[in-house]
Amino acid sequence: METQELRPQPGPQTQFLQSSADITIYGGSAGGGKSFGLLLEPLYHIANPRFRCVIFRRNVPQLRLEGGLWDVSQEIYTRAGGNGFNHTLDWKFSTGARIKFAGLDDAQAHFNWQGAQIPLIEFDELTQFSEDQFWFLLSRNRSTSGIKGYIRATCNPDPDSWVRHFIGWWIDPDTGFPIRERSGLLRWFVRRGDELHWDSNRQELVRQFGEDSAPKSVTFIPASIQDNRILLTSDPAYLANLKALPLVERERLLNGNWNVRATAGSYFKAEWFQIVEAVPCGNFGRVRAWDRAATEKRTGNDPDATVGLLLSKDANGIYYIEDVQKMFASPLTVEKAMRDFARRDGINTIVTFMQDPGSAGVMEAQAAARALDGFNVRYAPATGDKETRAKPASAQAEAGNVKLVRGLWNTEFLRVLENFPTGRHDDEVDALSLAHEYLREIQNTGAVAIVDTRRETDARWNGIAPCSGRWPRRGILV
Repeated sequence: METQELRPQPGPQTQFLQSSADITIYGGSAGGGKSFGLLLEPLYHIANPRFRCVIFRRNVPQLRLEGGLWDVSQEIYTRAGGNGFNHTLDWKFSTGARIKFAGLDDAQAHFNWQGAQIPLIEFDELTQFSEDQFWFLLSRNRSTSGIKGYIRATCNPDPDSWVRHFIGWWIDPDTGFPIRERSGLLRWFVRRGDELHWDSNRQELVRQFGEDSAPKSVTFIPASIQDNRILLTSDPAYLANLKALPLVERERLLNGNWNVRATAGSYFKAEWFQIVEAVPCGNFGRVRAWDRAATEKRTGNDPDATVGLLLSKDANGIYYIEDVQKMFASPLTVEKAMRDFARRDGINTIVTFMQDPGSAGVMEAQAAARALDGFNVRYAPATGDKETRAKPASAQAEAGNVKLVRGLWNTEFLRVLENFPTGRHDDEVDALSLAHEYLREIQNTGAVAIVDTRRETDARWNGIAPCSGRWPRRGILV
């Protein structure tokens, strides 16, 4: 049988696998070869029959993702003689050594490991775990296998994570970028109460706190996609994908910036949106998405608004925001407005809205769909937080692929978008995110209704020339 070698790439990946620290954290950018390094580390010990390793991801579905850790482990561990068990996410080797994959699906899941003895604990995407989970599992980092317990972890930048503070010595506080000269250097800490005491010299901590203080060593090794020559060669488009991310995600995942946060203007800038006089002639997919609220505006209150945003997409992938209607109204008035605009938009324009969580949300969504009987209605529960949902539309806007049809609503619309995510209201952002997501998905599946703008011109356009595809400028504000 031909001998096969599994080797780390020169640079940070090799440095990670040669680290002597008790706790080594590897990463800072996407595509740096972090997961491969994490999976190689246990292979040092599979000749030891009592060796055990647990590789944690925040939840099990993430482990099972296409091309995720479990998939990649099959490419590696079968070549090392392992036998994988998909139903339990375990690898067993002929020597008796075992590697297990596990999730910590809720805030208390780490207590399920009470009493465990694990010589090697690994965390994929450490910033997704709570500080309590990390420190509790560190207490399980022990064994009688003859292998001194140690921790290996990977992560991408998150300025609000406890990890950012934990590895602060390796990060430039002003720029947020890793200090390259400190990559792989060891620091030692001792915990007293809730406070960590650090020093670059272990003996200094022993002198201060005693030999039984047992200082632990930590290091951080940054990596970027430029360090992963194999990925750049096999999938050169991946770098382009990272460059196409919205500003905040691009700074974190491509450039490895640990300081950048979403502020006003991080997701949308007014100059990204070209204002056009009309939608050009041609065939379009069209969706009106509703972000619904149910509060009328009165003196002293500042409620969220109901926003209905009409979005179309041409054959060249350019999006046109044709119309934005904003109202502060009761549920009955909102329902009537949704019907009225469905008639004006035309039978081929899809009407979509988000279903609120819970059984009451299901019933309310079903009632709204019944009220729109006769129109092409789609609804579904929202997935992810507002910022996550806004990222795809943000990326298209920054690339210049989203245009506004001139209207009285333009100024207010752009003001709300520029203030996201720190502004008081984000109703227009939610409507745009939903419209873009739905139009993109249904066009990808070939299920989108096609609207010929030349046939959509009738009396409702108030005399605007055929083929303009433009709503009256006056707009509606209830």
